[in-house]
Amino acid sequence: MGSRPEPAVQRQRLSLGPTRRRLKYEHRIRLWLTAFTLPMIVGAALLAYQQSQSPLISIAAAASAATICAIACAYFFEQLIRPLQTLSNVVAALREDDFSFRARGASRGDSLGDLALEINALASTLQSQRSAARDALTLVERVMTSMQSPVLAFDSAGRLRLLNPAAQQAFHLERQRSIGISANQLQLDTLLATEDEGLYAGANPLVEHASVAVRWSVRRTTFRLQGVPHTLFVLSDVAAALREEERIAWHRLIRVLSHEINNSLTPIKSIAGSLRTRLTAPHNPGANDDMYRGLTVIEERAASLNRFLQAYQQLMRLPAPHIQLLSLTPLLEQVTHLETRLPIALHPGPPIHLRADADQLQQLLINLIRNAVEAALSSTAGARPEVSVAWSTNPTSAVVQVRDNGMGLMNPANLFVPFYTTKPEGSGIGLVLAQQIATAHKGSVTLYNNPDAAGCIAELRLPLEQS
Repeated sequence: MGSRPEPAVQRQRLSLGPTRRRLKYEHRIRLWLTAFTLPMIVGAALLAYQQSQSPLISIAAAASAATICAIACAYFFEQLIRPLQTLSNVVAALREDDFSFRARGASRGDSLGDLALEINALASTLQSQRSAARDALTLVERVMTSMQSPVLAFDSAGRLRLLNPAAQQAFHLERQRSIGISANQLQLDTLLATEDEGLYAGANPLVEHASVAVRWSVRRTTFRLQGVPHTLFVLSDVAAALREEERIAWHRLIRVLSHEINNSLTPIKSIAGSLRTRLTAPHNPGANDDMYRGLTVIEERAASLNRFLQAYQQLMRLPAPHIQLLSLTPLLEQVTHLETRLPIALHPGPPIHLRADADQLQQLLINLIRNAVEAALSSTAGARPEVSVAWSTNPTSAVVQVRDNGMGLMNPANLFVPFYTTKPEGSGIGLVLAQQIATAHKGSVTLYNNPDAAGCIAELRLPLEQS
């Protein structure tokens, strides 16, 4: 979507007088005043000479007349020039965006008074327009700051000129360092080439080693700022919308499965338990033993299936997070101490404060650490199982990494799919629940293989508390 370049505005200049080369305005006034007073001085000298026939008296009369004319001309010049200087100062203040100056003592009916009143009216108009523009700009900044969608603007040379906090977080940019940088240097040149209502896809810049694609729906338009054409981009996270639709679909499926299976499991478990307690062995002890074992298996499997369904129902019962300000370090220390199968190495990091639900965040970290411990303990490489937790920050996010030295990821595409698990005793709910908790906190959970060693890295990113 583009626009034709607008033609340059032709400014018409009105002449202040004849177009030939001329002296300054003050010099011309002084010359005119001298021309008018010179005959008076000469006339006074001639008149004194005719009366006295004395050259000295004639010179004295000429000098007196010249003094009087000079004083009168100075007063006249002051009265003529001072209003113009005042109006010039008012116009200069307007040019510097200072609207506090006004010309006083002006009235309608004379040219200078009309000019002063028009300049005062112009100053009032510019002041109101400036105030309206500032209010509109403040409103736009507030709206952009509160928008969850990334907003970016580039000038005609492809340099970044505007971005909101959502764009900073989405593309891992820092405002002070990114403004004025070209899209090529920011690795956003593909975005500039995306058409309106197109789809922009690329590697997630928040995760350096992950092969996770972020898909954005792009709306673009053009505008002019100080006469320079700019391109505005508003992005919508298609992946987030798809994940939400997928979550709703899974919730519906789980609700149906839970209803139908529970309707069958409850009577099966009840009847199996009742029959097992009523079994006696008066006639055929062997047959009774077989029936007893069979009913026991039926009851145990029904109970196991019921626990399986109850675990999946947690996905539907996850409440909205109760947000409060908390410190990350004590929370991580507490979570690592809950794991007893393997000592967790906790690498110190900077103090971090987040706005989050402490209970949900604790559950998320427990799931990540539990998965890491199970992966390290199940490794067949023969190395000593190790799990470590570290945290750091970037300009917009807090980053928590849980590392293990297990076998790594074999099928990363199905990590966050409910019902999918590679563990014999697993339910496939841990990572799905962790992802939902992170999404509710406007964060993300990503798993990828360690590029430097064996094992996997689970990375949690949460937005920092903004001052």
